[in-house]
Amino acid sequence: MIHSLSEIKIAIIGLGYVGLPLAVEFGKQRDIIGFDINELRINQLNEFNDVTLEVSQDELKNASGLKFSNTLESIKDCNCYIITVPTPIDKFSEPDLQPLISASRLIGSILTKGDIVIFESTVFPGATEEICVPELEQLSGLIFNNDFYVGYSPERINPGDKLHRLPTIKKVTSGSTPEVASLINDLYKTIITAGTFKASSIKVAEAAKVIENTQRDLNIALVNELALIFNKLNIDTEEVLNAAGTKWNFLPFRPGLVGGHCIGVDPYYLTYKAQQIGYEPEIILAGRRLNDSMAKYVVTRLKKGMIQKQINIHGSRVLVLGATFKENCPDLRNSKVIDIINELKDLEFDVDCYDPWVNSTSIIEEDFSLVTSLEENKYDAIIIAVAHLEFFEMGPMKIHSLGKDKHLIYDLKYVLPSEESDLRL
Repeated sequence: MIHSLSEIKIAIIGLGYVGLPLAVEFGKQRDIIGFDINELRINQLNEFNDVTLEVSQDELKNASGLKFSNTLESIKDCNCYIITVPTPIDKFSEPDLQPLISASRLIGSILTKGDIVIFESTVFPGATEEICVPELEQLSGLIFNNDFYVGYSPERINPGDKLHRLPTIKKVTSGSTPEVASLINDLYKTIITAGTFKASSIKVAEAAKVIENTQRDLNIALVNELALIFNKLNIDTEEVLNAAGTKWNFLPFRPGLVGGHCIGVDPYYLTYKAQQIGYEPEIILAGRRLNDSMAKYVVTRLKKGMIQKQINIHGSRVLVLGATFKENCPDLRNSKVIDIINELKDLEFDVDCYDPWVNSTSIIEEDFSLVTSLEENKYDAIIIAVAHLEFFEMGPMKIHSLGKDKHLIYDLKYVLPSEESDLRL
């Protein structure tokens, strides 16, 4: 095996929201290769252009040791492979491990004695050793923990967050043997200024990651349910949360749509594994069901609100402000705003969507219109779905001006003062 940090030659496999920031940090200190099968992505990065907006042009230029490639030949001489591919769910809300399996097979085809493979993708406890290792063994013909070794260090990237960056977030690490675990931990220490936490096993590290977002999912489910209750009681949810938040240990969660590649996905990895071993998780799945139902709830409440305000439903035009899964980032992955738009279209509303963070080519496969400019006096209803800074800057007067003389505003994100909207979560 590799005996010192100086011997390590790194290849990062997958250059998305997780892999690129990792490659950049390592590239500031050593020669490494960032690998992705997407040729367009490689070409963009070679021109110092990151369409995810996670890494600036200056950061890419300052990572002098980083080279990009989409050819397998270019990474064959590496001896440490860090896999950062997506781990989504399928239409049945079950883990889709195909990207992870494909990446394992890819690396298995070039694996040599002494190599280390580190996984960062979110998985259920046991997946690294039960799913990935057999693929590596089969493709390489090598023996696990004799000829090659693995580690797991879960990603903690928060898309769009310019405060909590990779180096400033403590990193959990683990390895398949005590010696490898220590080497992997030392490797990450070279780029993580916040420090590392060496877990006792790969399974512990896997479990730690998957419960981070499960915990957040359940907390958001709780405030979503509270919002449903308070709406029926004609109490403003934000006012209640602000009042409760005056106690030092009240958790500052807010109601809303739960999408993205993490919080709305990771709990299903844990519940899948739980069901495999004969345990039926109740609380986690109840939270998932509630959060997944919020888009339908929003549209149902919008329709009732329009009827109460005597706005004709048939042929009405609705503007949705924001398409991404969270504010101030271009990430559309698993955005529940898309679910709202689809619900509206199913009810034959005429829907426009405006998002200053999204390139229209990013959603070309979606069946709705992404408008690039806003017209006044056009819409019967306006849904503020994402709290982009641009929408705060527009202010109540500008947002109201987009509506017809009689219109309804549904503010899901508390962008406007309560008196400036008809409905809020």
